[in-house]
Amino acid sequence: MNPKTPKDSLTILTDMVLPGETNALNNLFGGEILARMDRASSISAQRHSRRIVVTASVNHVAFTKAVPVGSVVTVESKVSRAFRSSMEIFVDVWIEDRESQERTKVNEGIYTFVAVDRTGTPVKVPAITPETKLEKERYEGALRRKQLSLVLSGKMKPSEATELKKLFH
Repeated sequence: MNPKTPKDSLTILTDMVLPGETNALNNLFGGEILARMDRASSISAQRHSRRIVVTASVNHVAFTKAVPVGSVVTVESKVSRAFRSSMEIFVDVWIEDRESQERTKVNEGIYTFVAVDRTGTPVKVPAITPETKLEKERYEGALRRKQLSLVLSGKMKPSEATELKKLFH
């Protein structure tokens, strides 16, 4: 299985925020942003693995700015690291100023997907080779994030989390 690059899985979804998708403050519901992020991440994982994929976890979400009704929202996702059958997908959410077209990052998240066959059994996915500085940073951090998640869920002993231990030595 040949390694791929993050750009091979790049997914960009652009849409407008409509009134029916907003809360009492006329800002996009957080759940609506999460759904859009999940869809984009799913496509990225599918592009990378060329398999059916399922959401395994939402590891991190940061809402940094409200998204008002009428905003043009762009969700960008790509695989940041591939493991045996799982893939970490990093998602960035941007809004665009109507007049200047300047983009502002309003949200980010990290999702984990698992590639499966038609019976739901996990299958191996290609490795990933990061190219840009940001891709390399996200790639390096992915193993620490995975180990932290496994420790917190009780699936890994803290003493086995070698990448996390390196942060403290």
